[in-house]
Amino acid sequence: MPVTVLLVDDEPLVRTGLRAVLAAQSDIEVVGEAADGAAVIPLVRQLRPDVVAMDVRMPLMDGIEATRAVLRTVVDPPKILVVTTFENDEYVYEALRAGADGFLLKRARPTEIVHAVRLVAEGESLLFPAAVRQLAADYGTTKARAALDRAALTEREAGVLRLMAQGLSNAEIAAQLVVGVETVKSHVRAVLAKLGARDRTQAVIAAYESGFVAPR
Repeated sequence: MPVTVLLVDDEPLVRTGLRAVLAAQSDIEVVGEAADGAAVIPLVRQLRPDVVAMDVRMPLMDGIEATRAVLRTVVDPPKILVVTTFENDEYVYEALRAGADGFLLKRARPTEIVHAVRLVAEGESLLFPAAVRQLAADYGTTKARAALDRAALTEREAGVLRLMAQGLSNAEIAAQLVVGVETVKSHVRAVLAKLGARDRTQAVIAAYESGFVAPR
């Protein structure tokens, strides 16, 4: 089955460009478009997309509020891929903290756009650009550090979280640790559970905010 995508951006030209890139792939299908975050929830419920490619800045409801609304009200919500112009935009960071699963620049090459959609659909978040990693570190708090200490990750779980923060997929982590992919998946599930994180993105944000992983 193809990965189904809903495009949400207030610029028609951006939506047209994304549709052209994604529609050219045999394993991706664009099932709908919206010009504002306010239209996302009814479309998600109607179309049941696997991925929502969501602009951050929109006039009525921005991508941050739309992300929160989808995750709060939709049963089995889609993956949300934040699409924006500026990589050091604090709106992007807030969208990721709100629960978005990945990050993509509008100026990305077609191959990068396709890769991002596929990766997010598979449940493995994208590597944050350096500017967003620095924002996460700047937002660090004593509370975040205490929460990670309470999680009491094992040495292997801590190592897996560091590799997740580098943007490695389960298969890449398995290759680096010389273990099976299923073993890595088990460690990832344990890390998410101990951190109380919804997904990999939230776990990585916790790693940067706590200072467990330093931006570089």
